Amino acid sequence: MLTLILCIFVAGYLAIAFEHKLKINKAASALFIGVACWSIYTVEVNDLLPRDAIPDWFRQEAIAEQVENVRLHYAIDAQHLIQTGEIASILFFLMGAMTIVELVDSHEGFALITDRIRTRDKRTLLWTVGLLTFVLSAILDNLTTTIVMVSLLRKLIGDREDRLRFVGLVVIAANAGGAWTVIGDVTTTMLWIKHKLGTVEVMRELFVGSLVCLIVPLIGLMRSMPGKFQPPEVDESHVDKDIRPWHQWLFLILGVMGLIGVPIFKTITHLPPYMGMMLSLSVLWVVSELVGHTLDEQTRSSTGVLPALRRVDMSSILFFLGILLAVGALGATGTLESAATWLDSVLPNRDVVAVVIGLVSSVVDNVPLVAAGIEMYDLPMNHPFWMLLAYCAGTGGSCLIIGSAAGVAAMGIEHVDFMWYLKRIAPWAVAGYLAGAAVVIAMQTFIS
Repeated sequence: MLTLILCIFVAGYLAIAFEHKLKINKAASALFIGVACWSIYTVEVNDLLPRDAIPDWFRQEAIAEQVENVRLHYAIDAQHLIQTGEIASILFFLMGAMTIVELVDSHEGFALITDRIRTRDKRTLLWTVGLLTFVLSAILDNLTTTIVMVSLLRKLIGDREDRLRFVGLVVIAANAGGAWTVIGDVTTTMLWIKHKLGTVEVMRELFVGSLVCLIVPLIGLMRSMPGKFQPPEVDESHVDKDIRPWHQWLFLILGVMGLIGVPIFKTITHLPPYMGMMLSLSVLWVVSELVGHTLDEQTRSSTGVLPALRRVDMSSILFFLGILLAVGALGATGTLESAATWLDSVLPNRDVVAVVIGLVSSVVDNVPLVAAGIEMYDLPMNHPFWMLLAYCAGTGGSCLIIGSAAGVAAMGIEHVDFMWYLKRIAPWAVAGYLAGAAVVIAMQTFIS
């Protein structure tokens, strides 16, 4: 049955990869493999659940409650429901961020930024977008930054092929920027919470490697993208809105402050990030309701939160749900932890283990892989392995479009084809990833 789960998982990933040839929406494939893998697991839980997976305290409570099938009870109440909560927090975060971006956009707040970008040179814009994404991702997080930057690119670049190349760079830059701060990427945050990394130490040791991870693909894409880009064509059917400059500035400032406030909120309250995102959304919602009284009826009907919610791409949310469910089923069976342990036994040293974990995280979720790595090694805080693991797990997902939250978000918003990314962006992403890893290892060897 484990083989069947793996076969369904691989078949589903292939269906996602060849979405355009099969003409089957990737969200449908993702949902199918997510539900199918969990269904098979729960039906055959007595055979698939590892023997030592159930904690003693849970077994004792189940016996006290006279639960007949302890393994099934653990699989549903402990594994599935806990994972459902984690997935829900990600989906609510994503929905909140996308709604805030749509709200700012509907009030033409992004026009204040795009109108100030005078260049039409592709190479100049590549550097501007890449470095801006890198910095923002370290301050916000890679998922939020990707949503914002992809939305900006849709306002800047008209040609789809050119825009997709910029979107590919945004994915790489967002993951690279998120790896070197404890709030930029979920895996770095995990290692920080588990007291494996220090806030200042991780910035000092990973900044250069993360920057190299961006610069290498940036140079590669720059050499293949000469000339000028064309802005989007003006829609002649577009009706001018009753939007004044103070509306634009108000929602741009509130949107940016709301997004920046999410990691601050998490640090102060220790609540999950989606709670901060919901707080930011609620503030913008209240302001939009109050400001709506200053707009005409036609403008008000297209700029509020309810119209923004209708514009959020729900297929992207469902795609996210399916992918995370499928990977969670593999984690519940112990497959991912076994894979991490196997890597440790067959690879020559821990540096290679970390690099391979990063590459594997481009196929499956990096969170369970890092969690397995934390359990495998008993190493002191700020050990070189933890630093390298934070870099690799944070940036390795760029090697495939479905390998990171940033990539999945970009794939959903811009409908990036898996094979297109694999051919045109992935080689540069892999080159940057390996170059950055080499820099991190070299700095640990010769500087530390």
